[in-house]
Amino acid sequence: MIFNLFKKKPLEPAKLCFHTDIHCHVVPGVDDGSPDAATSADLIEAMQRFGISTIYASPHVTQNTFENSRETIAPAVAELREELAKRGNGIKFGHSAEYRIDELFMQRLENNELMLLPNDYILIENSFLQEPWNLDQLIFDLQVRGLRPILAHPERYAYYFGKKERLVELHNAGLLFQINLLSLAGAYGKAERMAAKYLIDKGLVDFMGTDIHKESHIKAIEAYLPTKEAHADMEALRGKVMNDTAFL
Repeated sequence: MIFNLFKKKPLEPAKLCFHTDIHCHVVPGVDDGSPDAATSADLIEAMQRFGISTIYASPHVTQNTFENSRETIAPAVAELREELAKRGNGIKFGHSAEYRIDELFMQRLENNELMLLPNDYILIENSFLQEPWNLDQLIFDLQVRGLRPILAHPERYAYYFGKKERLVELHNAGLLFQINLLSLAGAYGKAERMAAKYLIDKGLVDFMGTDIHKESHIKAIEAYLPTKEAHADMEALRGKVMNDTAFL
């Protein structure tokens, strides 16, 4: 009984440093994320419990796998909106896309068929195998077109683990960085968390995203938030990420 007096009380869940999520896969049935509208609404309700009040979902657009377009995404979004309305959930919900840098992306770019975030921000991702050979030129070309490129989860590309100076170089060239909450939660591994922490320590994080696809991701974040690490991470990022200001 006496020993119970000295037990540390569990920490309250850390408050997120952002309320607008720009990277998640909750549009039903269009990629490797939520399979149906009911599941999507369940995921969104869980995200709201974390403190998310606005969502810009980011369905994958990748050649030969998820060749999504406005035509494929619009019906799924309409179905999700209907499900949310049935539940009386008035969350602000929109979408852009997460564009893999590949030939399909270049075609969509040339044809002005990209689905953008507000204020001409665009979420792009590298291949996980190697950096695109034309990345520097692409950053420049996107900026010339008036677009603001955001690189999704730079902490997850293993080829940067030993070349962190390359990340600094890319960021200095105007490529914005978005790290995943799941990376900080350790959901992908220790190396990814360490890379995310490096980006935070160097002041290279511009946006956060949850990258939620499924229920196990919700559970990983739920387990992470009541930890000392989560409190320290959110405090380090608070007021420094642009999620809640960039799209006004």
